Amino acid sequence: MIPLGLLSAGEQAEVMETRMEELLSPCSKCKCNRPECFSRIEDMGLRVGKTVEILNNHRTQGVLLVKVDDSRIALNRGMAMKIMVRRKD
Repeated sequence: MIPLGLLSAGEQAEVMETRMEELLSPCSKCKCNRPECFSRIEDMGLRVGKTVEILNNHRTQGVLLVKVDDSRIALNRGMAMKIMVRRKD
């Protein structure tokens, strides 16, 4: 398993786990309430077992664009590094 943030554009992967305890810990950057962030990500379709495709990942910038089902989701790099995936061939 590797973090979602390390995949390159065009790669597909299956979501294996989200580091729940890290997602729920206080965030010094965005100052948001983590349970709301986690719930929002699940509501957008990023759940365990789902297949995601990386549409855009410029490692020098902080945002990833991923496709889940028919939706496109933008994630900040910090959140993407806490979502563990398994590459699909």
